[in-house]
Amino acid sequence: MPPTLGLFALNMYAAAEPRTAARIAKLAEDLGYDSVWVGDHVVLPSPRADSSPAEPDAPFLDPLTALAHLAAHTERIALGTGVVVLPQRNPLILAKQLASIDVLSEGRLIFGAAAGYLDKELRTLGVPPESRGDRVDEYLAAMRSLWYDDKPAFQGRHVGFEGVDAHPRPVQRPIPVVTGGHSPAALRRAARHADGWYGWMLGRRAAAETIPRLRALTREAGREPLHISISPPKLPDAEFVRAYAELGVDRLIVVPPMDVPASELERFVADHAPAGLGARPAG
Repeated sequence: MPPTLGLFALNMYAAAEPRTAARIAKLAEDLGYDSVWVGDHVVLPSPRADSSPAEPDAPFLDPLTALAHLAAHTERIALGTGVVVLPQRNPLILAKQLASIDVLSEGRLIFGAAAGYLDKELRTLGVPPESRGDRVDEYLAAMRSLWYDDKPAFQGRHVGFEGVDAHPRPVQRPIPVVTGGHSPAALRRAARHADGWYGWMLGRRAAAETIPRLRALTREAGREPLHISISPPKLPDAEFVRAYAELGVDRLIVVPPMDVPASELERFVADHAPAGLGARPAG
């Protein structure tokens, strides 16, 4: 079955302007994209580090705030975080924010999370990079307790609580959780704790190597196959979409050229719509 198409970067560069973001999200919805996605970096190294995804002065809205805005201007399209750097967020505050977005969007949230990789950002926000993987595992469990348990409680090394509650609960039970990262630890985390996996900038050869490893880990964990989303490093065409479908990819999240005017971004969204690439339309 052909994959669906998602659209990345609805909180960055031209899409950091609120009217542009709303217009692009509505256009994507009308053209059959199944989802729009926002990235997450609270701070960026200044001057720019080699590993940084953008210049430190790049317009970059907070992803949760951006999704609340997009929820108000769309009706059907899914709203994804692609991905929240989970260790540098307070998990109880984040759980409240995400539940609120799911309520405001009437159940359209996809929660994407990862451990992060920018040491400067993690340390600036008080997170030792060596603890980031453990924090992701604990924070996911803590957030799910707050979302779904009758009496929420969790006790770990990095977060603990009991005797508290938070409402309203999410509309979706459960909220789809997608984890990112290509390392062995990240793939194990997805196989054990997530509903889906997001491969960022993953070419066809790398995808052909990674997806079977992920499936094997998921089988070892006694779980059903994960929903697989990938952002390819090249702009897709119809042949590209077919090739990823043959690998078992469920969703391609296309990444437009970043630092372009709003008019060029609109043309990109129209030119790469699902119908023109042979992708599966939303719904």
